[in-house]
Amino acid sequence: MSNHVEWGQHLILDIGGCNENICHKDKISDFVKELVKAIKMVAYGEPVIVHFAEHSYEAAGYSLVQLIETSAIMGHFSDNNRDAYLDIFSCKAIDKEIAIEVVKKHFSPQKIHAAFLQRGIDLPLKSPFTKHQADTIKAKKENVA
Repeated sequence: MSNHVEWGQHLILDIGGCNENICHKDKISDFVKELVKAIKMVAYGEPVIVHFAEHSYEAAGYSLVQLIETSAIMGHFSDNNRDAYLDIFSCKAIDKEIAIEVVKKHFSPQKIHAAFLQRGIDLPLKSPFTKHQADTIKAKKENVA
């Protein structure tokens, strides 16, 4: 195997100060369906959108999982603080700017923080990744048990 093989791309978005669309299952569904088309992915089934964390005022909101043929789109939408946290992972190239434009269209965030990672175990190690020895992790698990 080649030493510099990219396995996939991972777009991570933290968005804040969103409109009320993040509080509505149907609006989140509309968003992810448009996102899948806009970034030229293929949905695998319908999105799973479930309201979680009702025990926590800050965390209560919808969680989203949309499988795509090349991996998945996931997110959590906080009802009360109007923040959302999205992950798009695909072994097919992701157009970051188009994805962000779809987010803006649906949720009108006041702030967006984005990180873009190239994923692949054989890529050169760079932040935010750190190297861990698999045999060391296994030994730690055995000591805990």
